[in-house]
Amino acid sequence: MEPIETMTRALSPMEQHRRRTRVDIAETAGATAVAAGKPAKSGKRVSRKLSLADERLLATLLESEQDFIDSPAFYEDEADRKIYDDAPEIPKPDTTWYHPVMDDLSGRTRTIKTAQQVILTGAQEKVLFHQFNYARYRIWKLQQEIWSTDSRRPSTEQADQVLRWHRVAERVREQIANTNLALVLAMAKRTRMSEVDFADLVSEGNMALLRAVDKFDAGRGYKFSTYACRAILKAFSRQGMKLSKYRQRFPTDFDPKLEKSNFLETKRATFEKDAADEVRRIVLDNRAELTDVERTVIEHRFGLESGDLDKPMTLEQVGQIIGVTKERVRQIQNKAMEKIRLELEANFLGNRELRQAQEAQAAADETSQPSLETLMKA
Repeated sequence: MEPIETMTRALSPMEQHRRRTRVDIAETAGATAVAAGKPAKSGKRVSRKLSLADERLLATLLESEQDFIDSPAFYEDEADRKIYDDAPEIPKPDTTWYHPVMDDLSGRTRTIKTAQQVILTGAQEKVLFHQFNYARYRIWKLQQEIWSTDSRRPSTEQADQVLRWHRVAERVREQIANTNLALVLAMAKRTRMSEVDFADLVSEGNMALLRAVDKFDAGRGYKFSTYACRAILKAFSRQGMKLSKYRQRFPTDFDPKLEKSNFLETKRATFEKDAADEVRRIVLDNRAELTDVERTVIEHRFGLESGDLDKPMTLEQVGQIIGVTKERVRQIQNKAMEKIRLELEANFLGNRELRQAQEAQAAADETSQPSLETLMKA
């Protein structure tokens, strides 16, 4: 039972997320009694509380139906004892030698001691795959029991059983994969592709090996290496086709020097400078037919009169000079800038029809015309 201070304090965001995503577990009678502050009945074992990692794993396992390769041996009496306890001991491989990326790609590889290699017989492989698929079968059976209830929530005992059988399946799966790591490495060296990196090829082969372990049916009497070789070769072929399509779409290699080009920035800066000089000439020569008040507002707002473009006057300051409010100054400024824009488009940027025809080319060059306010401040 949680302490009073723990129950009363506000939950942290991480704790709120954990409680939203965790799997609800139906409590047993003993667990309910302990939660209520009563002693559990004798003979009733109170299961431990699941850790955060176990809750997440359990939620993942209960999201979708467990796949497995069925076998008549799973439905025999005392199947657990026959498949696990009475099974012969299978030698486990030593994978300390496995460092494929560190191998010399010129062909000189480190020698592998014979004692480190484990080659399983067909009978030994059948034992391992029966153990692997039986564990997945038990998970599937527990899923059906849990989903058949009204609450669809696992009891504490069911949750422990699902996690236990999942760990058994993962342990056997890892043993099978480790035993056949040399197969992936040998096939990667034999089918070397010049356009595919060796480490990527080995990685694809390892993933194909794990998928082959999940799909292999040992009851048909074939060796796992025969099935895994075809799966690994298909993975290599898919990797080569994927890279070939990428090469067709991007035929040239990446050149870091291309990232250092500032052609567009230089072109845009040159255009802005020329346009800003043209705007100044329009205002100073009064080619836009500005009134005296409009010309005074523009010159003071953008520092054209004093030549100090870095310290333009504010709307309120200009309003104090000409004796109007700053809102009225804004209106006069907008009207004057519209006149300047029309003059700039007619004599510097060309007529409107020509400018619209050039918009597609301008978009391709990623060079857009700056606003008039930007030009006035340039």
